[in-house]
Parts: sequence; structure tokens; C-alpha cells
Amino acid sequence: MTQSLLVRATGDVRPGQLAAVSRVFNDSGVRLLDIDQRVTLDQTVLEALISHDEESSTLAERLRSAWQAVEEETGLALSLHDINLPTQARWQMPHQTPALVMTLMASHLSMALLAQIDQLASRWGLVVERVKRLSGSDSLSAAACVGGACLEYRLRGEAVDIDGLRQALLALATEQGVDIALQEDSLWRHQRRLICFDMDSTLIKAEVIDELARRHGVFEDVAAITERAMRGEIDFQQSFRERMAMLNGLSESVLEEVADGLELMDGLERLMTQLRRLGYRTAILSGGFTYFARYLQRRLGFDEVHANELVIKEGVVTGDVHLPIVDAERKAVLLQEIAERQGIAIEQTVAVGDGANDLKMLAGAGLGIAFHAKPLVREKARISVSTQGLDALLYLLGHNERMLQQG
Repeated sequence: MTQSLLVRATGDVRPGQLAAVSRVFNDSGVRLLDIDQRVTLDQTVLEALISHDEESSTLAERLRSAWQAVEEETGLALSLHDINLPTQARWQMPHQTPALVMTLMASHLSMALLAQIDQLASRWGLVVERVKRLSGSDSLSAAACVGGACLEYRLRGEAVDIDGLRQALLALATEQGVDIALQEDSLWRHQRRLICFDMDSTLIKAEVIDELARRHGVFEDVAAITERAMRGEIDFQQSFRERMAMLNGLSESVLEEVADGLELMDGLERLMTQLRRLGYRTAILSGGFTYFARYLQRRLGFDEVHANELVIKEGVVTGDVHLPIVDAERKAVLLQEIAERQGIAIEQTVAVGDGANDLKMLAGAGLGIAFHAKPLVREKARISVSTQGLDALLYLLGHNERMLQQG
């Protein structure tokens, strides 16, 4: 009966080790099912899954005997492990237990937090297949220089309630002041091509309409309506018209003053530099104003912008905008239209926003990310980032710091 054996060889890395191991397998007449080699700080781990038609004990004895001839050459210690049929069946049909990718991001990571993460995963019947570092080479226990500290976990389990797991991870993340994102390890995860951003409180640290109202002397009234709209308590179009009416008579010169004083969200410039270099298409889909979206486009290189166009007559804001108003429904439609126009599958799209009027866009994208969002949005979005800058999105797209720093 055909059986399987896992061969593991470990030791200091040297050239030619894989060739020596391959000769042993060839001379032993085994069939190679899978192979993997990785090096950490000059220590190598080489693993091979082989199949054979003889008793495991007999094959193991032959392999150990053959290994003696190459042990000094390779400097590797050998260990052999029988693989039972259920384990091999799961390996041959991984689609029956789909993998999940969990991204853990924080200013620093403690061993206590890692223990909590694993305990939570185990309660959901998940095993950790791999942990990979995405952040730079600074100590994980100290505040990392660039982008914080980030680990990517590959998890696997059967019949996982993904929505329930997301809520449990969100609760832990909130309690510990970190970000934990969960994605299914699908074909599309490394194939994103279009990223659409909300603008106010996502790309910039302000709600522009509030800043305009501040200069027009109606800030408190406008800000109260803005806050209710972002929490999803009132209809966006209704709130938008009410706030716009309060801006009637505002001088056009104020727009330039506000634009010049806009504070960019942390990590935005680095994010956009990398997205342009990596070939992503980027768009601003905003319930704010085109004047400010175009300002960001010129400064940061967004490919296109869609926002509300202020009606200005004789240098004065009238309190009206040109139709259609960019609201929640319009954002979702625009994301779909841009993807279709560019020949991009919806699964390859990413949407990023913070308010209730972003939820339909987040739900419609292949990957929806609530960024520094209101509680309602954090709960409903599939992924939430609340403690890191915008450049943390690079980790969610699967990029690691070492590759990002090349070129």
C-alpha cells in the first residue's frame, strides 16, 4: 500500500544541499509529492513529502543509511515523520478547508498579544499554518520605524463562521488597540488593480464642508449635521442639502485658503508613491467637493476624481451643487463603472472610507476597508484599520517592507 513520509532536514545553510538531498531520494526510489525550503538567519529547513510502497520502518532505515553518505557534506540533521491518510487527504484537497489570511498590525507587538491571538484562533477551530513578517527589520517589541509592526498569519479550519470570527477579532483589536484584518486566501488577493478612496476624514484629516462653515460663521450647525450623517442617523442627500444651504454667500477665495491648509492623513504620501510605482489605478469618490479632490489629484497623482461640483456665481458660493450628488449609491455605482471601463474585475477592486455613506461602496468592492471609521462602519465593514496610517493598506494588499524598499 502506498504510504507517505515527511522528510525534514535542518542546519546551517550551505550551497548544494538541495542537490544532495535529491540524490538520496533518487537513489532510494521514492516519489516526490512536494518540497519546500526556507532560510532564516542562515538556518535552513528543507522539507519534502515523499511516497513509497514499502513498510515505513524499512524505508526509514534505508534513508538514514543513505543519509550518512551526505550528512557531512550537507551539515543537515535528518528527521522522518509518518503521514497518515486523513492528513494526506487534507493536503491533496485544500479547497475543502479554505485558508484564511489574518493581518496583525500595531505600533509594536508583545508576546502576550500573540498568545491571545492564537488562543482566539484555536477557539474557532483554526490552526496557524504559517506566520510571516511583512513589516521592516526593527524589533517587533519596539515601535517600528516605518509602517508599524505587521505579521501575516495563514489560518486553516473547517466550517468557520467568518463573520462571527471577524467580530471576535474586531473586539480583541479594539480592546488591545491594534488592527486585525481577516481575508479569505482567494485567487484575487494578490491581484487588486483599482483602489477607490473617500476623501474627507480618509485622505485628509478634516471634513471640508465643516472647514468652509467655520470660515462662514456657521460651523456648529453644519458640524452637528455632518456628524449625524457620518454616523448614519440621517440621509446623506438630505443632510448635504441642509449644510450646503448654510454656505450660501461664501467667498470663492476661501476655497483656496482651505485647500492650502489641508492636513493629509498619516501615511498617505507614502501609500500613493508605492501605489503609483506598483501600477495600481487610484480614484477619489467623495461626497465632498471637486475643488479639493482635484487639489489632491494634482499633489498626489490620483488617476481620477469624482465629487460634488460647487455652483459659484460672481465669485460667491451659491449653496447649490451640480447634479448628480455623489452619495452612497453614487459611490457604489462609480466604483463599478470605473472597473468596467478599465476592464478590471470587481474582485480586483478595493474601497476605503470612514463614514456611513461609504458602506455601499465598501460592500461592493472586492476588498472593503473601513479606515479610522465610525463604530457603525467598523462593525459592518469586512476589514477595519483604526490604529495605523493609510500606508498600512500596503500590508493588506500582501506587500512586505523588504520588497517595497527595493527600487
